[in-house]
Amino acid sequence: MRWLRRGSILIGGLAILLASLGATYQLVGTWLDTRRFPQQGRSVQAGPIKMNIDCTGSGWPTVILEQGAGAPAIGWRKVQPEIAEFTRVCSYDRAGYGWSEKGPMPRTVSEMAKELKALLDASGEKGPYILVAASLGGPIVRLYAGLYPNDVSGMVLVDASHEDQLRRVQAIQPPELIAESQRITASFERRDRILRPLDFYFGIDRFEVHYQQQPPTMPREFWEEILYLAQRNRTWITVDSEVQSLPESVAALSQFNLGDRPLIVLTRGKFSFFPERYLTKEIEDRTRDLWIHGIQAEEARLSTRGKQIVVADSDHLIMFERPDAVVSAVHEVWSELARVH
Repeated sequence: MRWLRRGSILIGGLAILLASLGATYQLVGTWLDTRRFPQQGRSVQAGPIKMNIDCTGSGWPTVILEQGAGAPAIGWRKVQPEIAEFTRVCSYDRAGYGWSEKGPMPRTVSEMAKELKALLDASGEKGPYILVAASLGGPIVRLYAGLYPNDVSGMVLVDASHEDQLRRVQAIQPPELIAESQRITASFERRDRILRPLDFYFGIDRFEVHYQQQPPTMPREFWEEILYLAQRNRTWITVDSEVQSLPESVAALSQFNLGDRPLIVLTRGKFSFFPERYLTKEIEDRTRDLWIHGIQAEEARLSTRGKQIVVADSDHLIMFERPDAVVSAVHEVWSELARVH
């Protein structure tokens, strides 16, 4: 019993030592990163929240860049400087991201659209704007255009999410695949609720960065900066709420379209499927066809002047893999509007 007690004390002491080392590693790393990666932009009081907005270039109309889930404003770094060559362009951190304060919960699409309105009004930027949105940002800018139509002159959707995509994708999947996916998702969610705060505060997330696969099109320092801004506990809480709240937008978005405003929908041509026991080649092909020729094509029909461009050599992150395609689409919409201004 004496040796058992001594072993327990030794193990407990070792655990405390490792936790202290991890917490110190996290604090020092955060301190160093704060100096390595200073704020890009300026803080603006948008209602009750201070939000970060970064505007460059000059010209009309101004382009507003809306990121996807989990991505800070600097995710547009390959795109924004090129757009700034021909007009004014602003990227911003949604509440809970990057250099912006945490926003109220839940993070619904309508709440985020209203916060963007408050930010643009408080920042002194002048509309109407060209709204450019990737992934989850798509429903946000579409609802923004519905709520504030006089603020929007055109739009570019970059492989944007659709509020009804989960239901439609699951409709072509076998029940076994859906059940398996739900089980895996629930398992990760349970794990995250318990361990993610510990991963953050004890430096585990920071340590794992060294072993995460870096996108081949992204410089190492840029990748580390994105991870520094994205791997914060408040950011993950925000992302979880955004994703969970997406179905709320179905009824709201169905009321609006873009009329005759110029719209370009950029759609990925490459798809990466995770191996699943029940995922057959036929389901992969049907999923690809639904996304390209169904969901994304429908988004292009939100405007009478809408068109779809399939970026054949890019996956979902077109702004990283083919930033030139995004810049070209924005320039096309901008040129059309500038010509008639």
